[in-house]
Amino acid sequence: MTELRTSKPRAAQVGTAGGLLRLSRPRQWHKAAIVFAAPAAAGALTVPAVVLRATLAGIGFVLLAASIYAVNDLRDAPDDRRHPRKWSRPVAAGAISPPVALAFGVSAAVAGLIIAGALGWATFGLAVAYLLAQGLYVLGLKHVAVVDLMIVALGFVLRAAAGATATGLPVSQWFLLVSLFGAMFLVTGKRKAEYVAAGNAITRPVLAAYSVAWLDQVLTVSLVGTAFVYGLWAFQYIHHDTYRELLAVSFLPFLTGLLRYALLVSTGRGEEPERELFRDRVLLAAGLTWVTLLTIGLYLA
Repeated sequence: MTELRTSKPRAAQVGTAGGLLRLSRPRQWHKAAIVFAAPAAAGALTVPAVVLRATLAGIGFVLLAASIYAVNDLRDAPDDRRHPRKWSRPVAAGAISPPVALAFGVSAAVAGLIIAGALGWATFGLAVAYLLAQGLYVLGLKHVAVVDLMIVALGFVLRAAAGATATGLPVSQWFLLVSLFGAMFLVTGKRKAEYVAAGNAITRPVLAAYSVAWLDQVLTVSLVGTAFVYGLWAFQYIHHDTYRELLAVSFLPFLTGLLRYALLVSTGRGEEPERELFRDRVLLAAGLTWVTLLTIGLYLA
């Protein structure tokens, strides 16, 4: 307790700019990179205009996410101050005042919507849907079992779809289904890892509504769904030219990565999938092999 009391004043000494940067959670910005998924799958990442528009979409969604983080930290500040890890968040620690956090959240939301609007009405609509869904999540739906999983997964799907609308590329049913099942797989894996790591000291209230058996069931369904839909997409290229057939071969490292991550989750790891990717050699090797096969199949064919 002494350490906690002496650490809080130091956290409050962080400058406003630094506090706002922490409030926007830079470690989470990489999630917006999913806007490049549709252009990548279409083999269009060699077109400068496509890359530019996808980059703008990514920036827009980073700003929208930052606005949600600000509202979340503002709303949860009283509880965060009593949390063993979250007490150091800028609002809870006193580094950022509630009015400044609110102003930052509103400004980030407006800026994100302006950027999305500049990329077309379809992208703007997806941005509004993302903001509304995540806002409802923060305002209470994150405490509703099952709904919390669906909203977090929906956030990934909306960003992936925005990458297509922003660049004017068609979205196939395979792309959307892989995005949905893949997002559900990662989100459920994260919840399972949190559940196992928490033990009897559950700090996320909604976890108390789950059971290991149910999470395992959803994890299995989402894994099978992701692998099945990806396989349907990949195997349509059999009997094409040699390079295109590598897309079918990419199913093997893709499935290996899914199964490896599921194994890590079963052992209590996987709470941060992006970190596990670089910590686990098998997962990293599977990921690199998959990306290599996709790159050759999509861009050299």
